[in-house]
Amino acid sequence: MTDISLTADGPRTAPPQDLEADTIWRLLHRRAAATPGALFAVDEHRRRLTFAGLRDAVERAAAGLWAQGVRPGDVVSWQLPNRFETIVLTLALARLGTVQNPLVTMLRDRELGFICRQAGSRYLIVPSAFRGVDHAAMAKGVAADLPGLEVVILDERPPEGDPATLPPEPPAEAADGGPAVRWIFYTSGTTSDPKGAKHTDRGLIAASDTFRVNLGLRPDDRVATLLPLAHVGGIAHILSSLGTGSGMITSAIFDPETTPDLLAAEGVTFVGSGLPFIQVYRARQRAHPEVSLFPQTRVVLCGGSPRPESLHYEVKRELGGVGVVSGYGMTECPYLTWGRMDDTDDDHARSEGHPGPGGEVIVVRPDGTRADDGEPGELRVKGPQLMVGYVDSALDAEAFDDEGYFRTGDLGVRDARSYVTVTGRIKDVIIRKMENISARELEELLVTHPAVADVAVIGLPDDQTGERACAVVVPSDPAAPPALADLCDHLRAGGLSIRKLPEQLELVDELPRNAMGKIVKRTLTNRFAP
Repeated sequence: MTDISLTADGPRTAPPQDLEADTIWRLLHRRAAATPGALFAVDEHRRRLTFAGLRDAVERAAAGLWAQGVRPGDVVSWQLPNRFETIVLTLALARLGTVQNPLVTMLRDRELGFICRQAGSRYLIVPSAFRGVDHAAMAKGVAADLPGLEVVILDERPPEGDPATLPPEPPAEAADGGPAVRWIFYTSGTTSDPKGAKHTDRGLIAASDTFRVNLGLRPDDRVATLLPLAHVGGIAHILSSLGTGSGMITSAIFDPETTPDLLAAEGVTFVGSGLPFIQVYRARQRAHPEVSLFPQTRVVLCGGSPRPESLHYEVKRELGGVGVVSGYGMTECPYLTWGRMDDTDDDHARSEGHPGPGGEVIVVRPDGTRADDGEPGELRVKGPQLMVGYVDSALDAEAFDDEGYFRTGDLGVRDARSYVTVTGRIKDVIIRKMENISARELEELLVTHPAVADVAVIGLPDDQTGERACAVVVPSDPAAPPALADLCDHLRAGGLSIRKLPEQLELVDELPRNAMGKIVKRTLTNRFAP
C-alpha cells in the first residue's frame, strides 16, 4: 500500500478549515477537496497517506467490495489492527452504507460468537494472524456455528474496483425518515455479556466535534492515535482529522522502544493517550533529560483509568505543553466532554472538562432528584453523540431515564460551569463493616507512591466484614516491591481515614486492561477471591 500517496505533506501552518457533513463519506469527500495534499496519516513503517490519496483508495475499495456483493444495510463485523488498510476498509464500508461492527483484536471466540450472532453479521473480516493469534482459524470456528456468516481474510489492501460502478452515496436518514444506524460498537467486555450500542454517522461526527472544538484541534496538529481504530474513540480520531485537516500518527502495536521515536520524528503535538502510555514517555524523558522528547507537544491526553492530580503538574514539567487534558465518555455516548487548552491547571488536574456542542451532563441523587452544583451523585448524559439504543432493545428501558438521559453508572460532580469530575463507579464501592469505601479514592493516592507503577483496588469477600479492600500493585521496581504497611503509611500521610486502609496487598507484573486501557477488575476479583 506504499503507493497510496505520492505527494508531500501539506504545510504545518495551514489555516483552519473545519468542515461539516451529515455522513462520513461526505466529510471525507469534502476534506479531500479542501486539502488534497495535506497529510492524513503516517504509520510505524513511515508510510504516508494524504487526504486525496485516502479518498481515492476508499473509492476503489468500495467498488471492490460492491463487486463482491457487499450491500447497504449488511452488518459487517471486522476485527483488524491499526493499519492504513483498516482505515480504508472502514471508510469504504461507510461509502456503501453498511452497518459496521468494529471489534477490538483482544476479543476471542466466545465474545466473537456472541456479538456476530446478536448483531446478525453477514461478514466477519479478520487478519490471518496478529500478535501470535490465529484470527483466521478463530473466525472460521465462529462461522461454523453461524450459518450465513462469511469470513473474509484481509492481510493486504481491500479488494479494488472501478469507482464508476459504485451506487449512489448513502443518505443520512433511514427509509422511514429516522436516523440511519451505521455502526454497532460493543461495550468492552468488563461485564459477562457485552452490549451493542447502535450509532449513526451524525452521532460519531458529533463525538469528534467535541474533541476538535474543545481542544482547538488545528490542521498543523499531529495526533498520536494509538488506541484501537476498532474502538469508538479510534473512529472519532479519524473523523476529527477529516473535520479539521490534522494528521494522525498511528501504529498497529505500541512498542515502548520504537513508538516514542515514531511520535518524536513526526512532530507529535497531541500526545496520548492513557496512563500506561504516559508513564512510558515520562520514563524515556527522564532517561534523557537533556533533550525534549516531544518538543512540539501542545497537550498530553489521558483517559481510561484514574489519575492522581499530581500527574498533570508532573507531565507539564517533564513533557511540556499545557500538561494533561482529559475527557469523559463511554461506548454509548463517546467523547461527551473534553478539557480546553486555556483551562486552569486545577481544571486539568481535577476534571474531565465540559460537554462539547449540544452535550449535557446532570448529576442525580440516589432518590432520583437532581443534585446541586458540587453535590455528588450519578452522572447522566445526553447529547448528539448518544447512541440510538442497544441491539438488545430490552436493555433500553433500564439504560435511559424518563427524560432520555443515559444512566452511566458513574459517580461524580459537576460545577457551575458544567465541568465534570468523575469520582468512581456506583458498583466500584467496597462495603466493609457497613461503610462505603471508594476504590478510586484509594487508587488515586496509592499511585503517587514511588514504589507503585500501577494499581487497582478491589473488594474481596470477607466472612467477618462483608468485604475487604485489596490493593493489586504493579511495582515500579520488581526487585523492591512495596509492603502493605508502607502503602498504608503513605495513605495516612495523604489524609486518608484509617477506616479506609486496605487489608490485603497482591503484587502482579501487569494489570489486565481492555482495549481502552481500563482495568478489568472482574479478572482480578476472580483471581484473588478466596
